[in-house]
Amino acid sequence: MTHPYFAGARHPRVLAHRGLLPESSADSSLWENTAGAFAAAHAAGVEYIETDCRATADGDAVLLHDPTLQRLAGDERAVAEVRTAELSRMFEDHGGLLTVADALDAFPEIRFNIDVKAAEAAEPTGRAVAAHAHRVLITSFSERNRTAALESAAYAGAALRPATAPGRSAIIRLRLLSGLRLPSARVLKGIDAIQVPERHAGVQVFTPVLVRAAHRAGVEVHVWTVDDPDAMRGLIDAGADGIVTNRADLALSTI
Repeated sequence: MTHPYFAGARHPRVLAHRGLLPESSADSSLWENTAGAFAAAHAAGVEYIETDCRATADGDAVLLHDPTLQRLAGDERAVAEVRTAELSRMFEDHGGLLTVADALDAFPEIRFNIDVKAAEAAEPTGRAVAAHAHRVLITSFSERNRTAALESAAYAGAALRPATAPGRSAIIRLRLLSGLRLPSARVLKGIDAIQVPERHAGVQVFTPVLVRAAHRAGVEVHVWTVDDPDAMRGLIDAGADGIVTNRADLALSTI
């Protein structure tokens, strides 16, 4: 049965990667994964936003991709070492810091794809999404982080399990099994989508047999991160159900 996360939304899916930044983002003060970037994606007509979360020194789950603040703010400190209030001040002129709970409250029409980047963020993320499980997909490269967030949502009283996509180890197993034409249903049990790069380390990850294996199990296939229109069209023609992209505005008019 299709998870409500997918019900009533356009297909193929367009997932705005960390929101939407101006095409010339080098000239913009707007940062990724901020309220401003999400508002821009929403204004462009996006239904899905892909984002990432980490825990602050206060234990709050905030939407940040990197383990440190170096790339965004030139600050070498780890996100986990910084208090939430200080982070909020740092983000004031760059779109506005969001916690997981803030994002869900501020954008009630958006469906969120949340990548749990740190173990410390799993519990507060699950707790925050419990009341919004119908419009949240939980994923992580780490199976431990993913399952911990799902367990936290259940413990917090979620009426249903959030949608979910597996981590790296499950993707590797699925790729091997599908390539050998071996049964892969066990790998995909309890899974709603798989999210993969087209290629990784010289290996073709997105393949016709992988797509067929996923679709036989009723599982969607999303490919990241694709910004070229011709590549988007080619992947959709090859069976992809969704594209994670920095150019959601372009994707919406392409696929």
